[in-house]
Amino acid sequence: MTSGSSDCLFCRLAAGDGELSLVHQDERTVTLMDIQPVTEGHMLVIPRAHAARLADLDPEDGAQLFRNGQAAAAALRHSGLRWEGVNFFLADGEAAGQDVWHVHLHVFPRFSGDGFQLQLPPDYRVRPRAELDSMAAQLRSAWPVG
Repeated sequence: MTSGSSDCLFCRLAAGDGELSLVHQDERTVTLMDIQPVTEGHMLVIPRAHAARLADLDPEDGAQLFRNGQAAAAALRHSGLRWEGVNFFLADGEAAGQDVWHVHLHVFPRFSGDGFQLQLPPDYRVRPRAELDSMAAQLRSAWPVG
């Protein structure tokens, strides 16, 4: 079911071409250990079919990606690895931090003092309802049909 090219690292890994530390695989996804983990236990869930961006991802592959993200989080909780929480991270586009052009979901355990943090922008605040309503209207008008 893998489609992609030999230029894509994740397509090659999903096809079994290359070294990886496999956690789980099914018809649509492969879950493996991240080679450069944020914390011990950091996994990647990747769709077998190539999709560079979320908009390119088959909705069924996306659903399976998140089902296996949930399973990966449950595995972390029962694994004996250190965890106090779990983060999911998916970057879509360069500005979001995407550096491999194949959709992938990071699943990593979190614990106090692990060194990972989110940096919020300087204008982070509760927004007025009118501003939120205006943004909601823009998004509603752009919502994909189907």
